[in-house]
Parts: sequence; structure tokens; C-alpha cells
Amino acid sequence: MTSAAAPAARPKGRRELWLRVASGLVLGTGVLAALVYGGWPFAGIWLAAGIVGFAEWMVMSRTEPREVLIALGAATLAALLLCARGGAPAPACLAVLILGAAACATVARTGRGRLRALVGILGAGAIAAVPVALRDDPAIGLVGPAWMFAVVWSTDIAAYFAGRKIGGPKLMPRVSPNKTWSGALGGLIGAVAAGTLVPVVADLAGMTLPSTASLPVVAGVSALASVLSQAGDLIESGLKRRYGVKDSGKLIPGHGGVMDRLDGFFAVALLAALYLALRGGGLIA
Repeated sequence: MTSAAAPAARPKGRRELWLRVASGLVLGTGVLAALVYGGWPFAGIWLAAGIVGFAEWMVMSRTEPREVLIALGAATLAALLLCARGGAPAPACLAVLILGAAACATVARTGRGRLRALVGILGAGAIAAVPVALRDDPAIGLVGPAWMFAVVWSTDIAAYFAGRKIGGPKLMPRVSPNKTWSGALGGLIGAVAAGTLVPVVADLAGMTLPSTASLPVVAGVSALASVLSQAGDLIESGLKRRYGVKDSGKLIPGHGGVMDRLDGFFAVALLAALYLALRGGGLIA
């Protein structure tokens, strides 16, 4: 019985892998094309990602009234990007996000629902606004989001293949049974290599880089970002176990939902938001 079932499982696993690869290539190509073009096409992708991710979280966490909350969240994120891309000062944009978060928390029916709505809209705001803010900054341009993509994507890919090839002790088996320490280390090494390569390529292409983008600093920040990315992945895995779901949604073939794809990216977006805040305050160049 066991030997008959095993061969059937392998082709299914291969199909799922190729489906993940194909949909990942399509999504990655679209995002990179929008990154190069910039402007509203790039902003529109992240606005959509923020709205869908927030909607998935409201549905997954069974926060009510979900339709009203999703509509409020979408309006908040749209207003946030209009404010940011319209040239409004950062405090005004932050005020828009805070007001929207307060509205969502007020509408939610329970104390835990208010907390879930508040966390959800703030997280969606980071997803929607941070890559766009980096891209629109003349001193950063496409290098900033490109670095984020390189770190998060290489962390995922390197961790997946290192974990499968090397195996070994589990990282957090109660939260995510398939993740291993070898995968985590592989993801870290891949992220440092890819993240450090971005400013090298940008410099060769004649792009302007922030003065803080020395290779040792970029390597260290890439390592930190990889750890945060993997932590974000583990946190989302824990949340899915908490709410008894396999995926946050079914929008992306082979991957699940937007939250499933952006759990690590969200954590790195928070790191990039901190950089923007310090830079805006004149604490770093």
C-alpha cells in the first residue's frame, strides 16, 4: 500500500513546484517591470497587494463586519497613497493611516477584533506605502525596492532548496514542520549574497546610491532583513495554525494568498520604514 502511493505523490509534488515556479516568474516579471517604470503602475501594484492582504487577514481571522472593514481598509490605503504621491508631508500621510486605523478599530465588533483590524491596516499600510516611498525618493529610486526583492526572494528560494537538500534539525516544528535550521542558514547566506549584489550592479549601471550603502553595511542589513523575513514567515505560519487554515487565500496558483507571499516582505518593509524615518529625521544620510 505504501509503495504504491509513493510514486503518485512525487509527480504531484513536482507539479506543485512547477506551478509555484511559473506563477512566481509571472508575478516577479510584472513587479520588476513596474519597478523599472515607476510611478502609478508601481504604486498600483502595492495598493492592490495591501488591499488584498488586508482582506485576506479579515477573512482568515474572522473579524466582523468584514465587508465594512475591507471597504474602510481599501479607502484608507488609497487615501494614503494619494497623500504620499501627491507630495504631502510625511506627518500628514501618517495621520491619514492613523485615522483609517482608528476607523477600522471603531467599527470592529469585539476587543480582539479591534486589535486584529488595527494591526491589519497598519501592516497593509507598510506593504502599500514603503516600496512606493523608496521608489519615489530621488536619492534611492529603484535600488531600494530592488534590494528588498532580492533579499526576500533569495531568502525564500535559498531556504527552500537548502532545507530540502541538507535537511537536519527542525527550526520551529510546532509552528512550521517543514522548516529546518539548514534552510534558515541557507536563506541567510543567499540573502546576504543577493542583497550585497544589488548596490554593486547599481553602481556599475551608474545609478545614484545613498551614502550609507557601503558593502559591509549592506551585507549586515541584508542579514538582518533575512532574519526578519524568516521571522515574518514563521509568524504567519503560526497565525494560520491558530485559525486552522492552510493558506491565507487562493489568489496565486501554487502559492496561496497575498499574505502567504508577503509575510516576509512585510517584516522587511518595517525595516525599510525605519530607515526612511531615520533618514527623514536627518539621523542618517
